[in-house]
Amino acid sequence: AVVSTQSTWGNWDNQCDFFLSCLGYAVGLGNVWRFPYLCYEHGGVTFLIAYVTMLLISGLPLFFLELVLGQYAGKGPIKLFGRIAPAFKGLGYGMLMISFLVVIYYNMIIAWTIYYTFAGFASELPWTYCGTGNLTSRDCFQRESGAGMLQRQQYGHFWDKKCTKVEDVCQNFGMEQATERDDTDRLQCTNGSMNILLNKVYPRVSPSEDYFKRTMLGLEPDSSWSNMGGLKWELVLCLAAAWTIVCLCLIKGVQSSGKVVYFTALFPYLVLVILLIRGATLDGAYEGIVFYVVPTAEKMANLGKIGVWSAAATQIFYSLGPSFGGLITLSSYNKFTNNCHRDAILIAFANCGTSIFAGFVIFSIIGFMAKQAALPVEEVIKGGPGLAFIAYPEAVTQMPVPQLWSFLFFGMLITLGLDSQFTMTETITTAIMDQYPNLRAHKGKVVIFASIIGFILGLTMCTRGGIFMFELINWYSASWGLLICAITEIIVIMYAYGFRNFLENIEEMGMKLPAFMKYYWLSMWMVVTPIVLCFVLIMNFVQYSPAYSPSYTQENYYFPIGIQFLGWIMALVAVFFILIGIAFQIYNRKKNGKPTDFKSMVSPNEKWGSAIVVNAVKKPMGLDNQTYVKDEFSYNKYSADTTY
Repeated sequence: AVVSTQSTWGNWDNQCDFFLSCLGYAVGLGNVWRFPYLCYEHGGVTFLIAYVTMLLISGLPLFFLELVLGQYAGKGPIKLFGRIAPAFKGLGYGMLMISFLVVIYYNMIIAWTIYYTFAGFASELPWTYCGTGNLTSRDCFQRESGAGMLQRQQYGHFWDKKCTKVEDVCQNFGMEQATERDDTDRLQCTNGSMNILLNKVYPRVSPSEDYFKRTMLGLEPDSSWSNMGGLKWELVLCLAAAWTIVCLCLIKGVQSSGKVVYFTALFPYLVLVILLIRGATLDGAYEGIVFYVVPTAEKMANLGKIGVWSAAATQIFYSLGPSFGGLITLSSYNKFTNNCHRDAILIAFANCGTSIFAGFVIFSIIGFMAKQAALPVEEVIKGGPGLAFIAYPEAVTQMPVPQLWSFLFFGMLITLGLDSQFTMTETITTAIMDQYPNLRAHKGKVVIFASIIGFILGLTMCTRGGIFMFELINWYSASWGLLICAITEIIVIMYAYGFRNFLENIEEMGMKLPAFMKYYWLSMWMVVTPIVLCFVLIMNFVQYSPAYSPSYTQENYYFPIGIQFLGWIMALVAVFFILIGIAFQIYNRKKNGKPTDFKSMVSPNEKWGSAIVVNAVKKPMGLDNQTYVKDEFSYNKYSADTTY
């Protein structure tokens, strides 16, 4: 008889813990603040078609592949790749470095969200009106105050935080006040050769944008990479709170984080439903949703443009989150016989559905904002942080009980961000304990140490110019290096390890794939997905533009060449680790008299095998890590050498 036991690596308490953790990891901030903007930019329904297509041919295959790898081996990415293909142990380190860079800046987003959550408890939301203190820029303009000035003073204008004569405003920008108004009776300035509308003389800044840049970020007119300014203690406290939450939720490993995700993974859906109900009742919501989903001949013609497909492939790739090491880490805690095939399909489509659903929510609110501002929808919508911290906060000021909607929205952003942060931080701590197994008994201390390091490194983003560091890491950390990791990973598994071995591993875990699905997966893994990933990588290079950031003014601040070079190092750090790993393996094997031919370097070593540990049967070879034995037949047939 064969006695088998699960490894001491640890497991989820139940399958729901894993499912919700994976769902929370996949469904993140990008579903709410990036997907709707891409839909607008690429024609709404046109982008939806490309997005779903790319889910099927790139996102889902990689998602399933990583779940299988982690569940079968029961190890994190460093140990896993070091055993399945020793030459590519550096691939695991590359994934780890990408996750390390991302957790530093990603928790800063959560810190900003905590800042806004507490600021929203004020009796009047602080971004409703332009302030009168030093933190308010002179170009801050609110429509209500501007209209009031004209009613009280025929030639008055709201500028520099007070009612200012139009003549003074024009003179400040080197012009004179025009003697006549335009056809709609609007005030103008003149530069001597032509009249210019007053609202075009200088770039107006909305109260919500001014609050984000000046009050929250603390940007100054002279903020730059050479003048980052001092720390903003409010942001330091919020960042400390964010890391404290992450630390407390991970301190007991998956046993604690697996319970937290019941709230953090499901709460965003409750909020999205509430916001959709509220958004659908707002004036202008219909126009926003029509813009989002109704196809036109012009929009459908966009399907012939390569940019639409590139954007869709990039979004689905980053949304599902393969090649960060997170999916491998999460699935490594699975029971060996878990049906991760079912989980991969359900989670991937739930992620896609969440993005589409969030689009309805956001566009209903954007339609309302456009109606209030008497502007087209396309002039209102913003992407990324601009949507979360400028456009939406402005929208809630125009709703009844704005504090409630502010709390719900930012509470949703916190939970969306935390799920992804949990997984990436867990990936790092798992890798540390993988490398130093004696630390597993001190997991809490490892988590605390990792959180303290993350907090200290994040302090660079708590300065008054901290947005520059944030955008630099955001711009470069998960770009080309991540795509190269994904391409390397799928080629190593399908062509070095072998697709037949991989399919046998799936069967060992008790998953019987229908013939249709088996052919689908193989066609994707071996041909289509690598080609799509190469296409996305090439497009990323072709469409490259230097990193920039919001600045004190309305103009973007493009970073100096030296800073761009630092960003390139971040982007390619994963590639460096892959190459260093190959070089080290060649050196180490030659030093120990081991073969360094291609087959030996890419074939699994004797430590590769399933997460099931069999203690009752040993092979005559004397291997003490026999992995999966059934009667007298061993599935540990992949080993080609006896080196680690």
